[in-house]
Order: sequence, then structure tokens, then C-alpha cells
Amino acid sequence: MVNKIWGTFIVVGLLYGFVTGQTEIMNQEIISCGTTSLELFISMFPMMILWSGIMKIAEEAGILSFLSKKFRPLFRIIFKELKEDDKALEYIASNLTINMLGIHNASTPFGLKAMKELQAKNPKKDTATKSMITFLVLNTSGVTLIATDIIAIRSSMNSSAPTDLLLVTIIATIINTTLALIVNSYLGRKSK
Repeated sequence: MVNKIWGTFIVVGLLYGFVTGQTEIMNQEIISCGTTSLELFISMFPMMILWSGIMKIAEEAGILSFLSKKFRPLFRIIFKELKEDDKALEYIASNLTINMLGIHNASTPFGLKAMKELQAKNPKKDTATKSMITFLVLNTSGVTLIATDIIAIRSSMNSSAPTDLLLVTIIATIINTTLALIVNSYLGRKSK
């Protein structure tokens, strides 16, 4: 579905460019966007490596486990069908805790492990369970307390105040996550 949406955007954009005679501008933008994307990746890569390493140290030191246990009662309410000692719940808690710290790339391995655990318990392998959908919703919309990625991007673009958006990010992600959970709950009840 997403491929069709993006494919439509690309086709409409190209057609619009040809119809309006802006092919030269399109070519320049395609080249400059590639260069800008590469520069952005190169500027963010050290931050990703640093935080991934810090998260690995935190995992080995038991800090993630500690934080996960503190958040587990909250996640236990959200994921009612999982048992308290479920390994998937530990991975979910680790993933969402890291996401709250704004280190989204470092949380990916925990997210993949959580989905693998959830899929192992899934009786219908070709259909996502309620827990899988809820985890995806939380992972996508999750609360961010420190927007590390945004700070890194703003710093790489020479922002004079790269941390100005912290409060706005916290408020926006809390609202976003709350609404996402409400819609998820509503649709889950409706599908029954």
C-alpha cells in the first residue's frame, strides 16, 4: 500500500514537472537531494554509532533492564494479553524506553526481537496480533523525551539553538501517542 502511495507521488510529481516545463529544475533537485541526503547521513552517522554504543553499554550494565522494569507496569496495561514475565514485554519496554530517549536507530534491534517473540506466539502467522499492532502503533507514534535525532539534524544544519524544540516535541509526541492508542483501541474493539 505504501509503495503505491509513494509511487503515485513520484508519477504525479514527474508528470507535473513535464507538463509545466520544469524538467531542468527537477534534474537539479534530484542531484542536489542526493548530495544533501548523503551529507545528512554522514553528519548523523557518528551520533548514531555513539548512541548505539551507549545503549549497548546500558544494556550490558542492566540499566535498560532496570528502566524496562519501571515501565513494565504501564506496558502491561497496554499489552493485556501478554504475561508479566513475557520476554516480548521486556523487548517492547526496552524498545519504547530507548525511543523515549530519542535514539530511534538504537531501538530497532529491540523492536525486531519484540516482533520475533510476538510472532512466535502468533497462532495465525499471516495475520498480525493485537499486541503486534499496538506495538507498531506505539513504536511509530511513541513519546519522545529527548529528540536526539532532531537535535543532531538541527546541529548539522548549523542551527543557532538546536534544542529549542524539546518542549514542543514532548507535548506533540504525548498527544500523538495518546490519540494513536485511543484510535488503536477503538479499531481493535470495532474489528471484534
